Amino acid sequence: MSLFTLDILDKELTGAKKVAVAGHIRPDGDCIGSCTALYQYLIQCRDELGIEQIDVYLEPYGQEFSILSGTENIRHTFDFDDIYDVFITLDCSSLDRLGEAIKYFNTAKFTICIDHHITNDMFADYNYVVADASSTCEVIYNLLYDNRITKSIAESLYIGIVHDTGIFKHNNTSDKTMEIAASLMRKGIDFNKLIEVTFIQKTYAQLQILGRCLMESTMLLDGKVIVSSLSRNTMEFYGLAYTDIDGIIDQLRTAKGSEVAIFIYETDYLEQKVSLRSNGIVDVSKIAHSFGGGGHVKAAGCVMNGTVFDAINNLIPHIEAQLLK
Repeated sequence: MSLFTLDILDKELTGAKKVAVAGHIRPDGDCIGSCTALYQYLIQCRDELGIEQIDVYLEPYGQEFSILSGTENIRHTFDFDDIYDVFITLDCSSLDRLGEAIKYFNTAKFTICIDHHITNDMFADYNYVVADASSTCEVIYNLLYDNRITKSIAESLYIGIVHDTGIFKHNNTSDKTMEIAASLMRKGIDFNKLIEVTFIQKTYAQLQILGRCLMESTMLLDGKVIVSSLSRNTMEFYGLAYTDIDGIIDQLRTAKGSEVAIFIYETDYLEQKVSLRSNGIVDVSKIAHSFGGGGHVKAAGCVMNGTVFDAINNLIPHIEAQLLK
C-alpha cells in the first residue's frame, strides 16, 4: 500500500466525465455508508473536478438504510451499458465480491480500490487498503478534509463505523475510532436515531427467525463452536430476504464459552453462504480465505458448495487445528 491522499484521489478524478462507485455483494452498513459518503463527496466537488456523471451500484439492502442521504440515487440493477472513466470499489476485498458490477470494473479506464480487509487481493489499478482501520468508513474519514464532511456525509460514515464495530464493542475499535466517532457527532448527527433505526430495530419476522436460529443451534468441539443454519424454504415461509438475517451471527457469537460462531444460510441449490465470527483465539479470515472467501481476523465469510453438513464438516477441522495450537 502506498500513501493515498484526497489530493491524489482528486487528481485521478479530475477530467473523468463518468465515475462509478460500487461495494460488495450483500452490502452491509459499512459498505452502504462508505458508498453514500463518497457519493456525496463527489457530488459536492463534481464541478471543480469536471465530473458529469456519478453512479453508485449496490445490490438491494434493508429499507432501514434509506435514512442516509444519497441512497435514493443508488442503482440496484446492473442492466446499464455505461463505460466509466474511473471505477471506485469500496469495502470490497476481491473481484468476485463485486457481483454483477464487475462488468463496469472490467471496462473502466482506471480503477481504484479503497478497503480495510486484510485479505484484500489488490485487484485495482490503485489500491488503498488500511487493514488496521475499523471500517472502510474510517478509511474514508481519514481521506477527507474536515471542512468537506457535511452532516449527511458524517451520518453515512458514522453508520459504517457503528456497524463494523458492533456499536464499538468489537476489538477493531481503537482510540482513533472513538475520536473519529466524536468528530462525526460534533457535526450534529442524531447518532442515537442512526443506531436505533439501522442496528437495533427488528421486524417481528426478524425476531422470529432469530429465535428459531438460536433454538436450533448446535454446540460442537466441547462447546467451543456454535453453529446454526437456515434453508431457503424456511426463509420463504417467513417471507424474509437475505437482508433480514443480518445480526444472527453476532447473537450466536455471544454464547458463553464459544470461540467460534458459524452461521450458514442457503443461497442456491447446494450453495451455502457461511459467516464466521471469532472470540479471539481463531483467525477466521484464514479459514474463509482457504475456501475462496475473506474478511478479518474475527469476522469473515465465504461461499461453499454442497449441503449444510458438507460445509460444517469442511470447516470444523480448520477450526480445530487452530484451537489445538
